[in-house]
Amino acid sequence: MLHPQMPESMDNIALQAHEGSVAAIIQILNQQLAQRGVRTRAIFEDGVLQLLCEAAQEDQLEETSLIKEIRQSLEALAPRNIRRVKINSRIVREQQLLWLEEINRDPDNQVLWSREIILARPNIFKKLLGKSPYQQQFANIKKADKKADLTKTKVSSRRWQQEQTPLWMGILGGVGSTIIVLALAWLVWDWWRLSNQQNQQAPAPTSNPVMVQANNDFAQAVFLAEEAANNGQNAQTAAQWLDLAAKWQRASDLMAKIPPEDARYETAQARVKQYRENSEIALQQAQSRRSPSPVSP
Repeated sequence: MLHPQMPESMDNIALQAHEGSVAAIIQILNQQLAQRGVRTRAIFEDGVLQLLCEAAQEDQLEETSLIKEIRQSLEALAPRNIRRVKINSRIVREQQLLWLEEINRDPDNQVLWSREIILARPNIFKKLLGKSPYQQQFANIKKADKKADLTKTKVSSRRWQQEQTPLWMGILGGVGSTIIVLALAWLVWDWWRLSNQQNQQAPAPTSNPVMVQANNDFAQAVFLAEEAANNGQNAQTAAQWLDLAAKWQRASDLMAKIPPEDARYETAQARVKQYRENSEIALQQAQSRRSPSPVSP
């Protein structure tokens, strides 16, 4: 059964990816790689973002260009606490909930190629100046909005503009200076906090980390499923159906992580199967919209 989409803007998704949300990272990568016919899945394990890239044909997974595109996207997002990324590629096959275990067990027969990359650490001085790709992306949006708002406030009287311009410049300058000072202070504190976390030998314990992670996984799975259900009503191309298949599969993977002691365990298990079936249907739709040439298994 398809559900309505939960409203969420792309800047919020990018912000979640910047904060380290694996589900948001995958959603952005799938949108950027859809034209290549590539879909991705990921798991963050032992400090490494394990990334699986799948496509119907081997030439869609060309190593050099694909790694370059993924590196650029991840370094632009600058996800927190993620520097090591292992990229695995293979021809799309029957869905596997434990795909990482299969790859680790038999890498020669499971992947076309596998490469680990290290993301460049954001330059602290560029970050303070607001020149990182992630910050610049949203700075441009805010700049355009601000310019549009200022245009609406113009009046026809030149004399009024001449009298009011110094006042407005003073107000905007004061507000802008305050915002810059606050932003710089926040960025310095955030950088200092992350540096201290990386220097610690072990993360600070939480009151119940298992349930906290379960709540996060369940919520992300529901969000992805609702978004996929809504987008499925308008999907037309093979790339769009591949993106839907990836979202359904990611939602299934997250539901499979709900532990038995969680009160939602039975509901989660039912949705694991339902979401996986939806992913398989989307894959079939993508294949039917591709060229009829056969694909090697």
